[in-house]
Amino acid sequence: MRPEHKPPKGWFKTTSGDTSPAAGTTLTVAPSGASFEYNRTFDLDAATLASVKAGTAVVVVHGLDPATLSAAAQAKPSDLVPSLPLAATSPALCGALKASQMSSMPPGSAATGGGSTAGVEDQGLLALGGGLLAAGAVAGGLALRRRSAVQG
Repeated sequence: MRPEHKPPKGWFKTTSGDTSPAAGTTLTVAPSGASFEYNRTFDLDAATLASVKAGTAVVVVHGLDPATLSAAAQAKPSDLVPSLPLAATSPALCGALKASQMSSMPPGSAATGGGSTAGVEDQGLLALGGGLLAAGAVAGGLALRRRSAVQG
């Protein structure tokens, strides 16, 4: 076991099958490839829920892209399971879970942006700007006319 690792205490989430610590290196049920979608719903036991609420729960995603590894790293066996390549068991992502204030997941995607772009929100400012442009055009026209009269 790597020195930075603690012994597994929780579940291993895979696309199907066993979620016990013994399933942590079962590669046949893990999503893989250049593009994949992962969906799985599960219930948390009391210990896991307490860990999330206490801020001590973490998520670790294992598996590195072999194409980005050096030849020496590609040939190296895993220190967790020597029959597997190092890339299969190396942590790629990790982070702490934070408990949400929501009691349930909201439907649909997150609302982003400030709202609709339909309509004019500041009609007064638009009218003022148009008025100032018109006044500027009239003043410019008068100035040109006065200059022409003086020169003529």
